[in-house]
Amino acid sequence: MKPNYMVGAVLTFGLIMTIIIPGLTNIAYQAKEITYESGQKSLTNNDLVVLEDYASDIDVAVAVPAVIEPEIIEEPINPNLVYDGLTFEQLVQKLNRSLKSDLANTGESFAKYALENNIDVYLAVAIVLHETGCNWNCSTQVKQCNNVGGMKGGSNTKCNGGSYSSFATLDEGIRAFTSNLKRNYYDKGLNTPELMNSKYAASTAWAGKINDYIKKLKNS
Repeated sequence: MKPNYMVGAVLTFGLIMTIIIPGLTNIAYQAKEITYESGQKSLTNNDLVVLEDYASDIDVAVAVPAVIEPEIIEEPINPNLVYDGLTFEQLVQKLNRSLKSDLANTGESFAKYALENNIDVYLAVAIVLHETGCNWNCSTQVKQCNNVGGMKGGSNTKCNGGSYSSFATLDEGIRAFTSNLKRNYYDKGLNTPELMNSKYAASTAWAGKINDYIKKLKNS
């Protein structure tokens, strides 16, 4: 190739490159341009570090589920329950299944006065069942003097002139018995068969027998 042709070719090639290369550069830049939008924030490839940090925050927020507190549903309190999960009527029926002989159907009096004195209903009735023998045939104190707990002394009329108290009716005798338990035992911290034993009876086996009656009452 002649020198003149070579110079012309080089100049022509240089002119072409001058026109083409800026265009290619602009196209490449546009192809690389990245826009990342989240809310009102826009990021480009010129801010890659910020983009990576922002994306990491988003990933963490998505990965951690919201903690939902469980709903606590409280069982409604039945105002009609008076003792051991029973209504007054149910308690009376339960007691009546164990009260026999002369004490038959006196469950209402025992339930009423024991609850009024805030003492254990089962414990009160258990003492009566043990002291009176009414599981089979009630004692003379019950039959003739309406004394359901073997109560002695006091200002009451004496039972057949002896040392045991006498009452006009069974209801009166039951009320006096529960009041005696409250005043002379519960108010002094003696509220279990074991704590009552030495004061109520001479026999050390008394508490065990009372507990046996309590179990029978609960299971009746």
